[in-house]
Amino acid sequence: MSSNVYVEAQMLIRKPIEDVFEAFINPEVTTNFWFTKSTGKLEEGKTITWEWEMYGVKNVVKVHQIIPNQLIKTEWGEPSVNVDYEFKKMEKGTLVTIKSYGFAQTGEELLRQVNDNTGGFTTVLDGCKAYLEHGINLRLIEDKFPSK
Repeated sequence: MSSNVYVEAQMLIRKPIEDVFEAFINPEVTTNFWFTKSTGKLEEGKTITWEWEMYGVKNVVKVHQIIPNQLIKTEWGEPSVNVDYEFKKMEKGTLVTIKSYGFAQTGEELLRQVNDNTGGFTTVLDGCKAYLEHGINLRLIEDKFPSK
């Protein structure tokens, strides 16, 4: 039984919606601000693997739905959680909202998961903004948990 708790992070990225959407489905762009390796582009009905080589972590991502320049619905993690990426055209660019929900955890474990998701997706959006607007890879994900 999953809880009805959900996490939401959002950011205005001052770029056209097509560019911002592409940044999330095309690993050649996404690897500049999130994971380091991917088995492919996000496509509806496909299952791909994202890898964070510096942490030795992999995640299998199931792509449930894609509406170009509007929505990407995925499911990933262990235990799995739903993660939706919503794109909305705004006056000054594109508003990206990442929502994750369907958590299996409860109590302290759920709080930890919500905290990790909130922080993690905020970091992803900050990195995406820096990369798309200024061409800078801030190495945020890599530096979030330095090993030495």
